[in-house]
Amino acid sequence: MAESRMGFLIDTSRCIGCRSCQVACKQWNKLEADKTANKGTYENPGDLTPNLYNRIRFIEKDDGGGVKWFFLSERCVHCGDAGCMKVCPSPGALYRTNEGFVAFNKEKCIACKYCVSACPFNVPRYGADEKVSKCHLCSDRIGVGMAPACAKACPTQTLQYGPRGGLIAKSKASKKAVYGEADLSGLGVLYVLDDKPETYGLPANPAIPTSIFLWKDVVKPLGILGFWGSVAAVLFHYVTIGPKKLEGERSENGGVRHD
Repeated sequence: MAESRMGFLIDTSRCIGCRSCQVACKQWNKLEADKTANKGTYENPGDLTPNLYNRIRFIEKDDGGGVKWFFLSERCVHCGDAGCMKVCPSPGALYRTNEGFVAFNKEKCIACKYCVSACPFNVPRYGADEKVSKCHLCSDRIGVGMAPACAKACPTQTLQYGPRGGLIAKSKASKKAVYGEADLSGLGVLYVLDDKPETYGLPANPAIPTSIFLWKDVVKPLGILGFWGSVAAVLFHYVTIGPKKLEGERSENGGVRHD
């Protein structure tokens, strides 16, 4: 995958917050509009939803008496070492495309929601259908040689799609630091940031939470084992000793038997 892996670069210094990418994503994926309310911010919607795979985050920062704006295209970053895929118990519900991105198949999702807990970027969402939903980087488009819908609609080339190694090399040649180059075996979606990651709400050192593996691989199996062990013990007692007879239980001839 490393040799042929494609990538998606987001240069935040170019973003103007127009949200063309949001609209293009909804149009291509036929996603319903989200009902929102004005809460005193330019962000709309205020968070990712099952019907919003890509959202522009608006960040205001005090700039010595003025306001400095930062914009971030928030979406699944398609980790090389994807926690969501590691913990998913349903084969094929989350899968790797030929280009190296993480796509999903709702028909195979069993609504366990392990992927939500395993994602260090808080991306996967579940809707009314109780099925996983997130950016799949237009797997149906890139699979036939087309650019992702959001990148095609971007008027400032903030969003760039191409061979991952080439995107990194191009950014480094411009003396720009790349977020996600090596994190989690390399992110499929890379960022060029104008400030530290925390300013944009990104973890400085993203890692898959170990707690999810403790629950999924240790605690839950032990609980299931304990349940079936109790059932087996009851059946064994019934077969070897028989049911408990109550005091005063009637015998077969109609009399009262005292054990």
